[in-house]
Amino acid sequence: QVYGGSAYMITLFLSPSCTSCRKARAWLNEHDVKFQEHNIITNPLSHEELMTILSLTENGTEDIISTRSKVFQKLDLDVDDLSVSELIDLISQNPGLLRRPIILDDHKHMQIGFNEDEIRAFLPKDYRKQELRQATIRAEIDS
Repeated sequence: QVYGGSAYMITLFLSPSCTSCRKARAWLNEHDVKFQEHNIITNPLSHEELMTILSLTENGTEDIISTRSKVFQKLDLDVDDLSVSELIDLISQNPGLLRRPIILDDHKHMQIGFNEDEIRAFLPKDYRKQELRQATIRAEIDS
C-alpha cells in the first residue's frame, strides 16, 4: 500500500483469544488502515523482533510483560532478576507473557495494548488531516 508516495507498513502482533487484539484489528479495518497480522502464539517473535520491541519501550520489560497473565503467575519469577537475553529466551518459550496487542509500524512507532486515542497515530497523515478538517468544520457549524 502507498500513502503519499511512500510504502507504509503496520504489524499487529496478536493472539487470537485476546479481546484487545480483536478490538485493535476491528479498529484498523474500520479505518482502512493496511496492516499485517503476526500471531505470536503460533509464530513466536524472533530474538531480533523482541529486541526491537524492547528498544522502543519507555520502561523496558514492565511495558511488555503481562504480569496478570496465567503464564507469568505460574512461572513465579521476578523479571528484574533476569538479564535481557534470559528475558528474551523466556518470552520466546512463553509468548503468552507478552502484553497484547503490540502494534508497530516501520517508522518505529509502537503501541502496546489497545487504546483508541493512541491508535490514531497509526492513521496516515492525510487521513488525520482530513479528519481534523472535518472536526473543525463541524465545530464551526455547531458554534
